Amino acid sequence: MADTKTNLQEAFAGESQANRKYTFFAEKAGEAGNKQVARLFRATAEAETVHARNHLRVLGEIKTEKENLQAAVGGENYEFTTMYPAMIEQAQKENNKEAVRSFEHANKVEEIHHKLFQAALKNVEAGKPVKEMVYYVCPVCGNTVEGSAPDKCPICWTPGSKFKKIE
Repeated sequence: MADTKTNLQEAFAGESQANRKYTFFAEKAGEAGNKQVARLFRATAEAETVHARNHLRVLGEIKTEKENLQAAVGGENYEFTTMYPAMIEQAQKENNKEAVRSFEHANKVEEIHHKLFQAALKNVEAGKPVKEMVYYVCPVCGNTVEGSAPDKCPICWTPGSKFKKIE
């Protein structure tokens, strides 16, 4: 078996994935009209979040605001410069158009996230407050915009009226 740090990293990844999976399963159960199954999936997803947070805390990965922003900038940069381009290339080789579209949408949005985190980090490093505003997230591609939703998403053309407001 791997060392404890590796086990914690694996457990964090597994619990995080279970949270998202169960959240999506809850949506599907709700669409099918089964409120109790949806509730069970949501409750379990929340428990998986607790587990993931505990593992990440033990790993020492929840740090200061500045360090967390630096980690986010680095992670988003990796995703849009390295991870997704390689995935797009592989999906194109396999002629998997759905995967290409999914990866391309995510890649464009990760660059946006990178810029948003960079701007917040710049203010935090300068000791300035980060401007308060709401965000809007596209339910199709994840595009994240400040202030107000666009008329149409510039990435996937979803109507802005469908964007989720994050306060």
